[in-house]
This record gives sequence, structure tokens and C-alpha cells, in this order.
Amino acid sequence: LVSIGSLITRGLNLGVDFSGGRSYVVRFEEPVNTEEMTVALAVTFGSEPQVKTYGGQEQVRISTKYLINSEDPDAGRVVEAALYAGLVDFLPDGVSEETFLESDEFLKESHLVGPTIADDIIRAALISVFLALIVIFLYILLRFRTWQYGLGAVTALFHDVIIVLGIFSLFYSIMPFSLEINQAFIAAILTVVGYSINDTVVVFDRVREYIGLYRKRDRKLIMNQALNSTISRTFSTSLSTFVVLLTIFIFGGVSIRGFIFAMMIGVVVGTYSSLFIATPTVYDLVKEKDETKKIKGKKR
Repeated sequence: LVSIGSLITRGLNLGVDFSGGRSYVVRFEEPVNTEEMTVALAVTFGSEPQVKTYGGQEQVRISTKYLINSEDPDAGRVVEAALYAGLVDFLPDGVSEETFLESDEFLKESHLVGPTIADDIIRAALISVFLALIVIFLYILLRFRTWQYGLGAVTALFHDVIIVLGIFSLFYSIMPFSLEINQAFIAAILTVVGYSINDTVVVFDRVREYIGLYRKRDRKLIMNQALNSTISRTFSTSLSTFVVLLTIFIFGGVSIRGFIFAMMIGVVVGTYSSLFIATPTVYDLVKEKDETKKIKGKKR
């Protein structure tokens, strides 16, 4: 509920991949004030760009839609000139426009996505996630021959995606690194979905095995025993994966930090959703089915 509320009220920090525009990563010799930089760039761009620290107080990511719809072949050069004009007071004395634009000492990265391409990327991202959930439902349905297992798995995956999106929505203006929604984030979501469903299948396999072994036991007791028997395996696997991701998060590059952060969240929520979302959902659905059968039997 918190995640959904944040998505409705705060929304997401859409990167250039999804909103269209130009993005620049600029590094300075000393820490800079992003608010002062935003005001200075608003003068040259004609509107306020998005300026955020990126991996440290000396480095910022600047995103702007200035001239994004222009068909002028020199539009990119005009935007770069405006960028330099807005940042000249923050650069060391004597740094020319040519030096700023051509040396990777200052301009570390530049990225352009047109509005049409952004729309195509959004459509492809939504389709890829939706198809992934459909295929996973069909896979679980075929593997376990029961639709309740498929629905339980998809419910857990939907929960995982909402939680990750919600955390990105809540903290994108707080974290010292970028929490933009871009193509790398979609890759992270699909990876989380794959990790979570793998864990869920392990739990479901044990549940099915115990149901076959102890047919006369109460179903709730059987499922609890199955969950308890998989907890140590699930916890050790998730912990080892999380440690690897944490190492990459700490020592890896700034550009992949948001991607790794999404993965770390996904491992945590994917682990507990297999135990506390997917399996209880299956239990409730199967219990309702059993009670329906009992009622029909009594009527006969």
C-alpha cells in the first residue's frame, strides 16, 4: 500500500530512456551546489533541468529536454554550448568550451534519446515484463498441473515488482546515487523476477512432495513443514547472493549502482515472497477449492 501510494503521489524518476531528452554526467574539481547549478542552467536552457549528484558531491548528472524536438542537425551542439555557458562559473578558470566538451576530465558521459524512441522503449519494457509474467504463469501451470500454483507465483512476482518500484519512488530524491527508471532498471526487474520464481519453484516442489507423502495430514500442517524444510536452503542461497551484490554495490562503478540496488531489494523481497506470499496464496486458493467440494458433496 505504501508503494502504491508513493507511485500515485510521487511517481517515478524517469530517466532519459523513458522521458526523452539529453543527459550529461559532469565532474568538477570541488563539491558543487546542485540548486545553484540548476538556477544557472535554467537561464541558458530556458527551463530548469534536472541536476543531481551522481556518485559524489563533485559529480552531477544533468538531464534536459532543451531542443529535444528540434530537427536542426546542429541542435546537439547548441545544447552543449548552453550547457557550458551555464556551468562556466563552476569550472576552473581558463577552461574553454572546447576543452570542456572534448576532454573526459569534465564531461564524463552524454546520452540522447528522442521522444519517439522513448515511447518505443516504454512500450517494449511494459510488454517484456507482462510477457514474462504470462510465460511464468503458464510454466508453473504446466509444471504443477494446478492453476492455484501459477496464480500464487504470479501474485508473489507482482508483489516483488511493486515493492521495488515503490522503494525507487520513495527514495529517488534522497539517495546519494541515481534511482532513475531506465533500461538497466527493467533488466534488473526481469532478473529479480527470474530469481524469485526460481526460489518459488523450489518451495512449491517441496510442498508438492510433502502433499504426496502425507496425504492424510492437514494441508496447513503439510505446507508449514514444507516451508520449514526449505528455509535454511533459501536463506543461505539468498544471503550468498546478497553478499555478492553488496560487494559490487560498494566497490563497483557509479553507473551500475542503481541497477545493483534494485537487485539487492529484489533478492530480499523475492526470498520472503516465496515463503510468505506465494505459498499462503496457494494454501488459501486450495482450501477454498476443498471447502467448495465439501459443500457440493453434502448437497448430494
